[in-house]
Amino acid sequence: MNLFWKNLMGGIPSAAKIEKNEADTLRALKRYDEVVQSVELEEYKKLFHLVRSSDFQENKKILQNRKYKDTEEYRVTKKFHKLQNSAAIQLYFKVLESQELNQFETFKASADYEQLGDRKKVKASTLLTQMKAYEKSKAYKTYARFHNSFIIKDFKVLKEKINTPEFKKSNEFWANPHRWHTTPEFEHQERFYTLSKNPDIVFYENEKPNRFEKIRNIKLTFDDEFDWNTLDNSHWNFGFHYKSTELIGDHSFVNERQANHSGKNVSVENGILKIETKHEKVTARAWHPKKGFIEKEFQYTSDVIQTADKFRQQYGVFKAKVRCNGKLHHACWLGADAKLPQINIFHYDGKQIRIGNSFQHVVDGIKIKGLNPHIFHIFTLVWTEKELVWLINDLEVYRTKSHIPKEPMYLAFNSFIPEKQHGTIGNFEVDWVRVYTNIK
Repeated sequence: MNLFWKNLMGGIPSAAKIEKNEADTLRALKRYDEVVQSVELEEYKKLFHLVRSSDFQENKKILQNRKYKDTEEYRVTKKFHKLQNSAAIQLYFKVLESQELNQFETFKASADYEQLGDRKKVKASTLLTQMKAYEKSKAYKTYARFHNSFIIKDFKVLKEKINTPEFKKSNEFWANPHRWHTTPEFEHQERFYTLSKNPDIVFYENEKPNRFEKIRNIKLTFDDEFDWNTLDNSHWNFGFHYKSTELIGDHSFVNERQANHSGKNVSVENGILKIETKHEKVTARAWHPKKGFIEKEFQYTSDVIQTADKFRQQYGVFKAKVRCNGKLHHACWLGADAKLPQINIFHYDGKQIRIGNSFQHVVDGIKIKGLNPHIFHIFTLVWTEKELVWLINDLEVYRTKSHIPKEPMYLAFNSFIPEKQHGTIGNFEVDWVRVYTNIK
């Protein structure tokens, strides 16, 4: 696969852009989950359903648009004031409290009241003349008209009603043209509007939670940002791993030009792991397929490190951000107790990048051209029960369903020079390694 044109035309995002997007997504996910658990969002959701409900909106419409003249409070108040301002009723109550009425009522209850029908006696008596005149007066006629009448009873009922605290409060409310602003519903509405402008709730409303599904479906199981100084303080051991503890892992192969250097060529600087291949003569242990271990003089030194004793995993997502230089081999791979299977997440042979799955002395994979190995790229292996998928900077480059390993495998990094390769010095650098397990 040649990625030159795709890379040139921007079809492959940079590692920095991917990391930024991942970091942004993780921050967004954290913020989203915090907002989901917040009391503000809980309140907002309750108010949302309340304020947007048809009952709420209908009640708001009534409170805003109903005229005071259309209310029972207005009708009662107007009727009361009409009666209260009536000259006849005012006169009635004035008479009711008068001394003249009291005198007449006393006279009326006496035996002399019957004499008012005798003109001669009335004419002869000052008292009878006075009482007769009062009985025919407007004041007394008004009293006689209204006393114990329905109108007065209604007036008293109205007066009692409008003076109750409940009526006064209700009347004051409906008489206020801005009554809506005095209601608890208005406060609910304003609180809802305030919350709807809350940055966290705006973020929540605009967020698409399905974009977090990929992150939620995986769990970080291994993470090395290379903040250590020595291998003893890390997840890694130098040398190859073998199932038998009696077998020596710290060696090179007789058909290679470099000696693996017991971790001496491994360093960490500014959070970046570096395996350095140096041009130096050393005599070291080498494995010969017929003779076993022999001592051999090498022209170069390098190293191999792996996590066999400290971390292994079957299935999941394996990611490494790497770069390299020099005309030699650099590899990031997964290994098991036996020589095979072996999955190459990244393998640079000095000219091009290779990826693939090795089994039964066969490699199921492809070569990648058009990618600058001197620049950091993120190489990803997605390993499931059914297939292996390789990605470079989130671009899928290969997929296979053949001979999927069925055992936990460990991580390994190494640099080496085959005997037939001229070889040079070089560096293999790893910014970080992350492994995830699928939880769904």
